[in-house]
Amino acid sequence: MKYSNLNALINGSKSSRDFFLSLPVSMQMKLHEHSPYIHSAAELHNTVYIIQNARRLSDVSGFDISAKM
Repeated sequence: MKYSNLNALINGSKSSRDFFLSLPVSMQMKLHEHSPYIHSAAELHNTVYIIQNARRLSDVSGFDISAKM
């Protein structure tokens, strides 16, 4: 099911809310920055995956991505 944004998704889907609340607060805050682009559980999971990978790449390369995301 598609929702209008992340807030609607976590309010309307218990499993998405449970997943979201299981994440570290720093990830929750980053996801709220991307809220308009998250419309489903799959997009929520994919966005977490992308952010985690970007952070890993930043750690390995030493490049600061914090201002880029």
